[in-house]
Amino acid sequence: MIADAANSASDIFASLMTFIGNKIASEPKDHSHNFGHGKAEYIFSMFIAISMIVVSFKLLYDSLQSLLVGSELVFSWFLVLVCILTIVVKLTLFLYTRKLSKKYTNILLEANQKDHRNDCIVTTFTLISVLLTLANIYWFDGVVGIGISIWICITGVKIFIESYNVLMDISLDDKTEELILDIAHHYKEIQKVDEISSTPVGYQYVVVLTIYVDGNMTTFESHKLADNLEKDVTKLDKIYKAIVHVNPI
Repeated sequence: MIADAANSASDIFASLMTFIGNKIASEPKDHSHNFGHGKAEYIFSMFIAISMIVVSFKLLYDSLQSLLVGSELVFSWFLVLVCILTIVVKLTLFLYTRKLSKKYTNILLEANQKDHRNDCIVTTFTLISVLLTLANIYWFDGVVGIGISIWICITGVKIFIESYNVLMDISLDDKTEELILDIAHHYKEIQKVDEISSTPVGYQYVVVLTIYVDGNMTTFESHKLADNLEKDVTKLDKIYKAIVHVNPI
């Protein structure tokens, strides 16, 4: 019961952050934001992560108090019904938001689906706690609350770290860089790929490639080569925009 009350406190906040964050992130690029507003997803997902961590500490405190002072949980068929309905609703929301997060690769939806998942699990244990009062077992609520508080905290920390890494411009993963190199090596005119630099924009990246070609290549040919390479690299799922710098050898 303690776990359910504490975790549900963050539901409205998480949904509000998801709505606002997605609304801002979906805004097209403008004069002040040349690469769009995709990083808003990560800023608002950090807010959700912080709320999870705060709730987990409050839950941990209340659970310890319950074990030390004693639980006041009382059996009620109405409470059982509420728990069952909540589980059904939260499970539906979890499955729906998980499907959306996979379809659109959106960290806000991912954070929200994890919040719904937490709610579903917490309420399930709350239901078990209520039923156990029939056997005069009152310690279960506090013990489960401690375990769930740790789990929610770990989830929040993981989301926070992922968002922090993107906001700190973490580099593109090695696998995608290898794919970019494979694409570049298909062009016989490219004699060397000197550097691949990247910066995240939402879930995608802006990449800058520095390539070397024969010094006798004309300006028109080098520009055409750069354009074709940029188009091919941009076809990768993780690439938002590719910029190619051509240097002569």
